[in-house]
Amino acid sequence: MSERETSNQMAQWHQAITDTEHPKKGDVIEGIVVKVDEEVVYLDFGLKSEVRVSLDEFTTPPKLGDKERVVVLDADKMRVSKREAEKENVKKMLEEAFAQKRPIDGLIKKATTGGFSVELGGGITAFLPISKVDTHRVEDSAKYVGMRTQFLIDRLQHPEHGDRLNVVVTRKELLQAENEAKREEFFKSTQIGDNVTGVVKSFTSFGAFIDLGGFDGLLHLNDMSWGHAARPRDYVQKDQTIELKVARLDPENKRINLSLKHFSNDPWLGFEERYGVDDIVEGKVTKLTDFGAFVELEEGIEGLVHISDLSWSKRIKHPKEVLSVGDVVKVAILGYDTEAEKISLGLKHTMENPWIKFVETNPVGTKFIRAIKKVTFSGAVIELEEGVEGFLHIDDISWQKRPRSAQALLKEGQEVEVLILEIDSEHMRIALGMKQLQVDPWESLYEHYKRGEPVEGEVISKTDFGLFVRVPGEIDGLIHKSQLSEDRNANAEELMERIEIGQKLKALIIEFAPENRRLALSIRELSRAQNRQEMNKYIAEGNDTDDSSGATFADFFDKE
Repeated sequence: MSERETSNQMAQWHQAITDTEHPKKGDVIEGIVVKVDEEVVYLDFGLKSEVRVSLDEFTTPPKLGDKERVVVLDADKMRVSKREAEKENVKKMLEEAFAQKRPIDGLIKKATTGGFSVELGGGITAFLPISKVDTHRVEDSAKYVGMRTQFLIDRLQHPEHGDRLNVVVTRKELLQAENEAKREEFFKSTQIGDNVTGVVKSFTSFGAFIDLGGFDGLLHLNDMSWGHAARPRDYVQKDQTIELKVARLDPENKRINLSLKHFSNDPWLGFEERYGVDDIVEGKVTKLTDFGAFVELEEGIEGLVHISDLSWSKRIKHPKEVLSVGDVVKVAILGYDTEAEKISLGLKHTMENPWIKFVETNPVGTKFIRAIKKVTFSGAVIELEEGVEGFLHIDDISWQKRPRSAQALLKEGQEVEVLILEIDSEHMRIALGMKQLQVDPWESLYEHYKRGEPVEGEVISKTDFGLFVRVPGEIDGLIHKSQLSEDRNANAEELMERIEIGQKLKALIIEFAPENRRLALSIRELSRAQNRQEMNKYIAEGNDTDDSSGATFADFFDKE
């Protein structure tokens, strides 16, 4: 502006303000800058002299001819304040913005306890809670200091005394609204298969969240690699800028799924061109479970070796007994389902089945002398050849002894002679027997004793219902307490008390069933048989004497 223009403007300004009334305290008046030095700005309000305002009250030094508004602090001394004028303007602006829910500008000046101090202008500051500065949890508050941005007024209160405003602002709601608009635009403009760029924001056990510019997408663990992915950090790093493909879009639930693996082809495509049933392939063990082991044939192609397909003969309780994660093994493809992306693999099918050769050379009836590998409640496991085991059931250990547990008769490491009783090739099971190598004492006893014949034995135990007597062949027979005496008035308990363990007794066989392992004896029937024998002898002797004696059958019983 030229000097003449400035002079004319000053004259017009001077004439305008001299026509107004003398200003009063609190009035906001406008003057023109007529002089600026190192400390003071001189304003002309059409009064007798210029009014001085400290240069410190100006954000930037004004220029000659600039119009500036100030507040009259003292009308008599004409003391004015540029800062207070700005403060009033800012107050008015804040009240309007709060009422209209309109954003305001501010500068995050410094970090304070629980948040930040924000300069709004005119010397007015606001408090910004740390939870309201961003849409996510703040870990480094320093990066926000010095940021000039927009805010919404959360709370605006006039104090009861003084003129200082209590202002609380938020940035979070503005960002959320802005991000929501960006998300809506993303769903409108993006399609599945599109490439997008984002920043790795955070990790979870199932993947990583990617910041797509104010809103998140999920890079699931299953979408990081076609192969077996265990940890998200193996594929992406925090704060890494990464290009991804859009795998799934769900506008209704506002979900975006991203993919890293789709930059390469699905390895299941063309699977049948590379693999077939019965193929022997090499793979890496990736995971062990109670039911089997997972083996990766190539990235994205993984199959299961079921626990039953780990060994032909060994009873494996857990795959860790034969495999470890990271092992490179050869497996056979037993079957597959490309739609379900599943493969059934076998480890034992790459090895010779020891059962085939064993069955060919060892038929039923073959005898072995082997050490017992393991004893269980119901029997014993015996390794017949490497990789081939047989089971000796408790019922096939002894003809006579019938313990509740096989552990009462056998011990691990004990050498025993057994023979093969049965071979189940389908389930690869062999039944063994010990007692079959000996003559069945029941059959032997049956050859020498029949029902109705007497037998001698030793009392081995007493029960509430009778006595057990061991007869030849280590066979135990029962004398029921009702069979101890032919005298019906005899006390069975007293009779049993008189009999001692180890005492020899003679009794009559009243029931003999070798097939059921049942032998019943009777002292009562033996006594009756002996009486009948004596009676028959007496009668026979009587028939040889003179009939004149007149003896009769009744006479015999009278003597009794």
